Order: sequence, then C-alpha cells, then structure tokens
Amino acid sequence: MLNQEVFLFILEKNQIMRTLFILFSFLFLSQTLIFAQITEPAEGPFSQLIIRGATLINGNGAPPIGPVDITVKEDKIIAIDVVGYPGVAIQESKRPKLKKGGKEIDATGMFILPGFIDMHGHIGGVSQGADWEYVFKLWLAHGITTVREPSGRGIDYAVDLKKRSLKNEIIAPRVIAYTGFGQGSKSPISTEEQAREWVRQNAKNGADGIKFFGAEPKIMSAALDENKKLGLRSAAHHAQLSVARWNALHSARAGLTTMEHWYGLPEALFNDRTVQDYPLDYNYQNEQHRFGEAGKLWKQAAKPYSEHWNAVMDELISLDFTIVPTFNIYEASRDLHRARRAEWHEDYTLPSLWRFYQPSKISHGSYWHYWGTEEEVEWKENYQLWMTFINEYKNRGGRVATGSDSGFIFQLYGFAYIREMELLREAGFHPLEIIRSATLNCAEALGLADETGSIEIGKSADFVIVEENPLQNFKVLYGTGAIKLTEDNEVVRVGGVKHTIRQGVIYDAKQLLEEVKHFVDEAKIKENFKITQPGN
Repeated sequence: MLNQEVFLFILEKNQIMRTLFILFSFLFLSQTLIFAQITEPAEGPFSQLIIRGATLINGNGAPPIGPVDITVKEDKIIAIDVVGYPGVAIQESKRPKLKKGGKEIDATGMFILPGFIDMHGHIGGVSQGADWEYVFKLWLAHGITTVREPSGRGIDYAVDLKKRSLKNEIIAPRVIAYTGFGQGSKSPISTEEQAREWVRQNAKNGADGIKFFGAEPKIMSAALDENKKLGLRSAAHHAQLSVARWNALHSARAGLTTMEHWYGLPEALFNDRTVQDYPLDYNYQNEQHRFGEAGKLWKQAAKPYSEHWNAVMDELISLDFTIVPTFNIYEASRDLHRARRAEWHEDYTLPSLWRFYQPSKISHGSYWHYWGTEEEVEWKENYQLWMTFINEYKNRGGRVATGSDSGFIFQLYGFAYIREMELLREAGFHPLEIIRSATLNCAEALGLADETGSIEIGKSADFVIVEENPLQNFKVLYGTGAIKLTEDNEVVRVGGVKHTIRQGVIYDAKQLLEEVKHFVDEAKIKENFKITQPGN
C-alpha cells in the first residue's frame, strides 16, 4: 500500500491534471465555437441592420447615388438615408443610430444593388450530378437572391426547397417553382379537358407557373387559358417539334407571360416560308443537326426594321410579353474554345458536370460531334441578328429579363449569370438597363415587383454588395473577380461579390465560393479526377 503522503501527492497531481484537462477542453470548445461563428457563411435576420456609406444602384434605371445608409428591420427595408456627398466627411449626427442587438455593415466606398433574379435557373440535374446545395451556393455567391426554376426534378422537389428557403432552413435563394407542362401526368395529355385538369392540379401542388415546350395548338390554348384564370404565370421554350404550328406570337396571344431563349421568334418573323429550312438528312435527335441548323435560323427571318419585323415586335410589346434571351447558354456555339476554357472550371466545376459537357450523342447540349469554324461563323451572324431584335425590343418598351439556363453547354451556375450581363452589354444595353433587366424587370415578370427587384422602403431586404463599380466593369461580379494592373505595376484580382443579402440574411459570398471549391476538391480526390480537354 502507498503511504499517505504519496497517495495525497498523486491525488493532488490528478486533480491538477483533471483541472487542466477541463480548462483546455473548454478553451478548445470555445475556440471551435468562435471559429464556427466567424466562418458561418450566413447570419441574420436582425431586429435592425444598417448598411452604411454605400453607393446605391437602385435597379429602376436611376443613376447611382451616395453615400447612403440603408436600415433594415428583420427582412424589410425601413429607411434609405442619403448621408452626404462623395469625398466629403459624413456628419455622424445625420446618420441612423444603431440600436441594441442591431448589426452594422461598413460599406464605405462599396456599391449596393438589388438582389439579382435568375429567370431561368435549373436547380442542378441528375445527369449533371449537381445537387441543390452546390447550385444554391454558387448562385448566392454571385448575388442571385431569387431563382425561377423552369421545370426540373419535379414540382415536389422544387416546392420543398422553396418552403425550406423561406424558413431559412437551408442556404438558398428565394425559389419560384414552375412545372414542365404534363410533368407527373400518368398518361399523355391529348384533350383540352385533360390539359385544363392538369393545370388545376399543378396549381394545387403549389406550383407558381408552367413551362411549355410545345403541344398541339388546341392543347396549348386550353392550358394557357386555364393557367391565366388561376392567376399563374408561364414560360415557353418553343421547341422545334411544335414550333411550325405554334410560334412565340401564338403563345403571346394566348396568354403566355414569358418566352425563353429565342426559338419561336424567327418562326413568327418568316416571310417566304412556314418552316425552318431543314436539310433533307436532318434528324432532331442528332444534336449537332439541331444546334448547327439553329445557328442559321435568324437569317431566314424578316430583316431588321422591315415591316413584318416591326409588326411582330410591336404586337408582342402591346401584349406585355417578356423575353428571357439567355444569350450565354448558346455562346459555346459561336466560340467553343472560350466556353470550355473559362477559368472558373478548374476550381468550381464538378467532375460529373465536366463529363456531362463533353461531346456526346446522348447528353443534352453536348453537340460537339465535329464543331468547327463554319458553325461558329453562322452562329456569330445569328447572334448579331438576335441581339438586334432584343435591343430594339427593349428600346421600344418591351420587357427583357435576365436568365442563365446554367448547367449545360459549359455554362456554370452563377458565373453564367454574370456572363449574361456582359452579353446584354454586347447587345447594346446601357449598364443601368442591364441591372434593371436583372432585377426589376424580372420581378415585374414574376409579379413580385411589390416585394423585390429594387431598393425601396417596404420591399424585401435583397441586396448585392460589391467593392468595385459593376457599371464600369461587370467582370467584378464574377466569383473569380477581374484582373487589374496597379500603379505599382502589380497584377491583382479585384471584385467578386462581398455580401449577398436575401430577406435580411447576410451571406459571405467569398466563403460560399470557398465551400464550393472544397466540395469540388473532395469530389476530385475521391475520383482521382483532373480536368482534361476533349480528345486528350
């Protein structure tokens, strides 16, 4: 047996060790919790949030103004105060006061815009191997606070994510859920009453609208009529299999609220034909045929500013018809090398998504069977004519809204949306018109203009905060930023969205991108994957 002195010594030492262990465990846990708080990509909403000193780009077409302080209560804007002049010290007495429990963001020298709205955002896809968490973080990292899902994995899937987003249970933008016409039907829709019944059931399922790809004219008419009676909205990709009998003008007359891409417009503008000039060996299932011939379509339409061209445009505008061009999704058709070499693929494109993009006879949009100079030249001319129509449509008062259709044809979620802005600029839009196209125009098309789309008192606290002026260079909105040479002859990266705020919840945009990169890195390690170019 140990003597009493030895026993007491051991007991004392053990007590010290236990105390030290408890102390170090507490410190480690505290540091872990602090780290978790620091690195958490989302926080809020707050009883009071004040964003201070930013230059405001409102989204309604107004020029920038600032510095402003914007005050938010929970998820609503309650005050917008102009607090000074550029280059002049702000008088603190004129600024709103922060209350106990409130949160401040010092946005001095930064720019604040309404949250962007993607009018054509598929929430990933099984074939692409892209799940909602990956997609949502890329969208939010690029300032996108609202997304219209134009059909995808089913209405139940989209509505579930919509509800979870509204409750702030997940990191996600606001979701507007559309269902593909006929999706979920146990049998083909072949009568007008079947069409109406499907539309009624779609509304009961919680859908916000319908996306059409085409159908027999009587079916389209009945479905659109019923949808309109229910107060829901609609979109259409006028697919080639139905467009000869039902083009964009037919849809607009029947009550369609938005059209996607451009299919259906040239067909409405034909003068000397009723169908596209298909080669006699054409097969729609051959996607090189489909996309190759699509690049020759606009030059088959009426010439710009001709009588027929003007008449179609004016009628579409009179019907309050919205066009979502999605220029970016077809850009690889005119410059394949640029699209597949985009710098963000290395860090942010999943292995499964990269494989989906590669030449294939099966994967949609992978039409690089033998894509070359001749196809790209045709598509460049196609773009010129298409952009002329879209820009003039805007000039005459028509509504043009911004959408990306990412996840196909080398276009990555979030990044593709910013590219769409650049392409609207190429089409002739003023940068302020582009911001309006990405915000208020989208909100109007969705019936959400009272809720979001511009920075106004009473609207949802949906914001994009960026350190550089996007009007001068839209590239600063890319997650990868813009390249700049400093006065010291140093090459640096500037920009990237700093904060995205959705309904008062603040997201660290750069951290979201880091999380995506980590996710992609893990997938690459698991698969021993490295991006290589086709044929290598």
